[in-house]
Parts: sequence; C-alpha cells; structure tokens
Amino acid sequence: MHVQNDTKPYDTINVTPMLDLAYVLLVVFILMTTASVQGLSITLPKPSNQPSTERHELLIVQIAADGALLLNGASLSLAEIEQRLTQAKAADPKVTVAIKGDGRAAYAPVVQVIDLCNRLAVDMALVTSRIGT
Repeated sequence: MHVQNDTKPYDTINVTPMLDLAYVLLVVFILMTTASVQGLSITLPKPSNQPSTERHELLIVQIAADGALLLNGASLSLAEIEQRLTQAKAADPKVTVAIKGDGRAAYAPVVQVIDLCNRLAVDMALVTSRIGT
C-alpha cells in the first residue's frame, strides 16, 4: 500500500471564503448607502380643481400637394397669410399656428410658413396626424 506524502506545496487557492466576504461587504455597502439617503423632500404642485379659462386662437395653415396655402380652409397667398397672422397676433399675443403639410407637397412651402411664424414670433406646431381624430 502506498501512502501519499503531503509535503509538496498547494498549487491552488480556495477563493470561496474570499468571495463570501466580498458579497457580504457588497450587501453592507448597499444597505448603508440606501440607509444614508433618507429620501428627498420635494414639493409637488397641487392640481387645480378649476379648468383653465384661457382660450387662445388656433390657426391652421395647410400646404396642399400642389403647394397651395390654406388658412383655416381658405386659399391664400403667403403675403395674405402674413397679414392675417399679424392681425391675429395683435388681437391675441398667444395665438398658435398649426402647420399641416401634405405628404406629397414640396417641403419648401412648409419651411416658408415656419420662417414666417418665426419672423412674426408666433407660436407654432407641426401637425403629424389627422386634425380632429
């Protein structure tokens, strides 16, 4: 029978206790950091029970496939639209223009209307879906 001699050094290290210690330290770190943050004190706005009474005019500028400009359904030139927007801005400074370009239209008239709204400092929005649906 052969007896094994244990005088040679180990060539492996058992890392299980070291990993256990690392996991315990990680859990302690997580618990301490969450315990140190007691919470943020913030003041949320309270909703109003009254509906907003502000009503501002909404003008719809449509660009047809052939490049024609329509303001609330009436066919107008860019100069006429500028005149109407100036009058609407004088009557209500918070007037909004919804710009709806046809998918088949050239983009140049849409850009002209956007530039016009920027020049007149009128709020605008681009319509991306059908109005009223």
